Amino acid sequence: MRREEALREVTNRVNNKNLLNHMIAVEAIMGGLAEKLGENKEKWMLCGLLHDIDYEETMELPEKHSIVGAEILRELSVDEDIVYAVKVHNEIHGFERKSKMDKALWASDPLSGLITACALVMPDKRLENVTVDSVLKKMKKKDFAKGANREQIKSIEEIGLTLEEFIQIGLESMKKIAQEIGL
Repeated sequence: MRREEALREVTNRVNNKNLLNHMIAVEAIMGGLAEKLGENKEKWMLCGLLHDIDYEETMELPEKHSIVGAEILRELSVDEDIVYAVKVHNEIHGFERKSKMDKALWASDPLSGLITACALVMPDKRLENVTVDSVLKKMKKKDFAKGANREQIKSIEEIGLTLEEFIQIGLESMKKIAQEIGL
């Protein structure tokens, strides 16, 4: 599946602009990680873009989120490694994250939210003035962006990156698409 087709599928299923922006942000972060790690950038970006394709359908049924998404992706003939990464990104199921892509998606999902929250508290509500240090400082504040699971973000170390490297990659990746996601 190509990005154009994936974006069409996502926009047909996702009406919430903030959710769509989140999915595009995770796509960007996954692309940055793939570049850094020498992985298939197109595949990793697709994984990020598609990871919450079922969220609006399953938001009231968290035990179905990601299972339904994996089923949708399988029906669309998406590569099985992407299907698996999407399936295992919801911790409620307890599925093992095996590949680097699985682990990268797991960590990137909350990082996009944390970085977005950091931008939204800036006077201009823009990413351009957000720094790695400011994200690290906000990350230490438990009452800031409570939905961004810090342990999940820190799990990036399982694939050989430091937290600082990960935040730098995430921030740079999101800054490249800031206009597209309204930041």
